[in-house]
Amino acid sequence: MRRGSDERDEPNDGDEDSPEDSSRHSPTSNISWRNAGPVLRSLTLSACISGLLFGFDTGVISSTLVSIGSDLSNRPLTTPDKSIVTAITSLLALISAPMTGFFADRYGRKSVILVPALLFVFGAVIQAVATYVWTMVLGRALVGAAVGIASGAVPLYITELAPAELRGRLVTVQSLFITGGQVVAYVLGWIFARLPHGWRLMVGVGAVPAVVQLVLLIRMPETPRWLLQTGQDERARDVLIKVHEGVPEKDRARIVQSVLLSVQAEITAEDKTNARNDSDSSSGVRDAMKELISIPGNRRALTIACMLQGLQQLCGFNSLMYFSATIFALVGFTSPILASLSIAFTNFLLTLVAFAWIDIVGRRNILLRSIPFMVLGLLLCSLAFSFVSIEPARDAALIYDAGDGIWSWMLIASMVLYVAAYAVGLGCVPWQQSELFPLRVRSLGSGLATATNWSSNFIIGMTFLPMMNFLTPSITFMCYAVVCVVGWVAIWRIYPETAGLELEDIGELLKDGWSVQKSVEGFRERQRVLDEMEGRSRRSWSISSGRMSRET
Repeated sequence: MRRGSDERDEPNDGDEDSPEDSSRHSPTSNISWRNAGPVLRSLTLSACISGLLFGFDTGVISSTLVSIGSDLSNRPLTTPDKSIVTAITSLLALISAPMTGFFADRYGRKSVILVPALLFVFGAVIQAVATYVWTMVLGRALVGAAVGIASGAVPLYITELAPAELRGRLVTVQSLFITGGQVVAYVLGWIFARLPHGWRLMVGVGAVPAVVQLVLLIRMPETPRWLLQTGQDERARDVLIKVHEGVPEKDRARIVQSVLLSVQAEITAEDKTNARNDSDSSSGVRDAMKELISIPGNRRALTIACMLQGLQQLCGFNSLMYFSATIFALVGFTSPILASLSIAFTNFLLTLVAFAWIDIVGRRNILLRSIPFMVLGLLLCSLAFSFVSIEPARDAALIYDAGDGIWSWMLIASMVLYVAAYAVGLGCVPWQQSELFPLRVRSLGSGLATATNWSSNFIIGMTFLPMMNFLTPSITFMCYAVVCVVGWVAIWRIYPETAGLELEDIGELLKDGWSVQKSVEGFRERQRVLDEMEGRSRRSWSISSGRMSRET
């Protein structure tokens, strides 16, 4: 991997290269989700159960906080209690996420996904039987550690497994599971909230999908790129053949061989770089960290990944998911959990839109088009809070009769707009982080980006209720709008388009600069090639259908 002595920060750098250079690995087969093959689908869905648990935990705590009453420590929960119970998950996720890279490189991507499945089981059981606040915090801490590991390991696993043409959609499946888990959490919260101690059933249900995932993980293979990195070439070839099962047989061998050669070439180049730098690959994380920071292309990848993950949380979205029931109770909705369900369901439906668009519209385009609508939703939310009567008392979570007036309904409408825009863009794109990094530093870079996500999440979880109390809700949501504007500018400046590129080519894109203009032109060229292929396929189908009709 070539080292550079300087970085060019202009968004139009790299224009001297033709668009074809950035798309030299244009899709060789018109593979889609429909013909992805049962093996690739089942592997993706099995891995993404962690996302379901991630989303379920995010959503269930909102319903739990308004249903728990005096069941813990024989007293009502205070605002600090609620902040700690919520934020401890993010703190443990922050601590566990950076470790994912080390263990994923040493023991494999699949092995690392096994650990959070076990932690999810224990965490759910401890929460369900908790009688004190500290016991609840312990259960939430275990779940937090599980979420931190899974949120980095699962996208890494899918990224290294998926064909380039499907990589965005398959990683987005995890986001679908996350949002689906949130919907399930709110539905169960609405049902169980009517039962005595129903919150215990809410949190305990999380153990069920975790057990299912443990059973499924036993049969899942390791990623081909990790197998190649550890010298298991034949096993890597077998996995690639299974993954490309939906590709016509005449193309499959060529595609598999092309991926094998690309990955082996990258490994060889990295070995030569390490040799020139007198780097001992056995020194592990220290050398990988040095390579991640010292090589400009890797440093740019880390900057982009951490920026996107930080923005995903600092825009305030998870404050809505954690405290939406509390917010709706404050403004007088008689069924705050049911009102929160509308938020979660919007998130799920619009993530389906992201699933359909992310490889067609592109990662960069989706963000640039969706974030302005997030800003609009937050500003309308800020305006609505200016007219909603909220009594700031000793506990921000106390319910006051504010009346379901027009401004209360405008509040929920603005939140739905904000969540819809978030789901299409920021909810999915940052989890494409693993594609930005070369193989040698991919797991470490992904782990650090995930840690950025959870550190930002921890900040939001700890500060949201105090900000609502001391700054007023209007100013709180206006602050989130400002963060979104700053994030939009940063994305426009430095985030290149990576949709459709092979993993091994994205590193080349970032080697000599941000390459924004070059990447956009290359993406347009790849889309033109795909459109031509689809046109030929439709004409071929039409001709064959006409022949069959005449023969009939």
